[in-house]
Amino acid sequence: MEDIKSRVMAALEKIRPYLVADGGDIKLVDVTEDFIVKVQLTGACHGCPFSMQTLKAGVEMAVKKDVPEIIEVVEVD
Repeated sequence: MEDIKSRVMAALEKIRPYLVADGGDIKLVDVTEDFIVKVQLTGACHGCPFSMQTLKAGVEMAVKKDVPEIIEVVEVD
């Protein structure tokens, strides 16, 4: 599971600059045993009306591309 977690972190690092450029950021909270990635959007991304679109169309696609075992990326508080 540590391998999966480190690969997810690497995928998040690739997209982090795009979020930071818009005044936001992302934090990995957990990767569950059933391959659900839990993240926290921070800064301008937290509460943004487009955050769900960013999460699904941006973050989730990027993570799944690099770590195909992942089922879903969800935001948690």
